[in-house]
Amino acid sequence: MEEKLPHRNGGDFPIAVSRMEDIGSLIQQVRKSQGMTQLDIAGLGGVGNRFIVDLEKGKKTVQMQKAMDILALLGLEVVIRKKGKS
Repeated sequence: MEEKLPHRNGGDFPIAVSRMEDIGSLIQQVRKSQGMTQLDIAGLGGVGNRFIVDLEKGKKTVQMQKAMDILALLGLEVVIRKKGKS
């Protein structure tokens, strides 16, 4: 059963994202729903606070592996599939 998490599209997970801004917004919403600050998640993820700020703003040049690590810390994962498939 899929867990319902807050995101601006208002739907259930999984959701499709196509922009870093979408990923950043989702990370911010999930982080806040878990009661964590940017400093909390930065410390847990072994990254600087600036990285979290940039990630949540959707900066296109953030390091992908670090972003994946932060997603995992929040209990999220990336699934790649062909567009239009469920």
